[in-house]
Amino acid sequence: MENKLTTKDLFGQKSIQQRFEAILGKKAQGFISSVLQVINGNKLLCTAEPATVLNAAATAASLDLPINPNLGFAWIVPYKGKAQFQMGWKGFVQLALRTGQYQRINVTEVYENQFKSFNRLTEELIADFDIEGKDDVVGYASYFRLNNGMEKMTYWSKEEVINHAKKYSQAYGKGSMSPWNDKDQFHAMAKKTVLKNAISKWGIMSIEMQTAQIADQAVQEHEGDYKYIDNTIDVEAESEEEETKRVLSFIDKSKNTKELKTLKDSLSDELKEKFVKELEDRENELIIKEKS
Repeated sequence: MENKLTTKDLFGQKSIQQRFEAILGKKAQGFISSVLQVINGNKLLCTAEPATVLNAAATAASLDLPINPNLGFAWIVPYKGKAQFQMGWKGFVQLALRTGQYQRINVTEVYENQFKSFNRLTEELIADFDIEGKDDVVGYASYFRLNNGMEKMTYWSKEEVINHAKKYSQAYGKGSMSPWNDKDQFHAMAKKTVLKNAISKWGIMSIEMQTAQIADQAVQEHEGDYKYIDNTIDVEAESEEEETKRVLSFIDKSKNTKELKTLKDSLSDELKEKFVKELEDRENELIIKEKS
């Protein structure tokens, strides 16, 4: 007999509720209620495979991000009868701030009357953000500054963002199947894309951030089994050499043992093991410096 278990039935099971309680504690029931409200307000989510909705919700819970569409941190999005977990740019900002490594982080639209020029080599954006943006949006800029003083500014023209969306989203330009095709959501998707790309290439990547990068726009029929039915995964992996240079640079620029500890806590177990000698040597240097 065909299984007729609905998403509401699934979330009503005691074992599922205990699963969310293990992740969120006292906040679990409120989170489950918000998930059911989102489902009830979306006809396509109501008919999506319950397991994919559950796993998308569990991902949001593990990252401690609300899935209320009006907040813009994360979404559960229906596509081809399944549910995708999707990050918002505000979600990436939230996860970045939790690392304690970012002094500043932001992403914004750049309007035609604000934009003057962008040097792709020096990454110098000349734009007047003191004036109110008018006319068309011509691009998107992201910026972050780490505690160790590293700064990164990136700029994508609107054309570059559209080309990226066409490459990675099969649903782009096809009716209302993708948030890229919604005028109100396009700018949010564009800002998420630019910020996500900048963090994945140059930022500090905590375990939460790595999970968010991998889970973004994925369908999970089974927990942890990520499938990208709408796109090709766009987490641009660094080469081993680039990753080594970046981590060593962060270790070297740590100003004190507290900064070094925060950096160490943000690394995966694999990276901690890989750079154990460098971390220990730098810690000893900083201890001696602090005692003198």
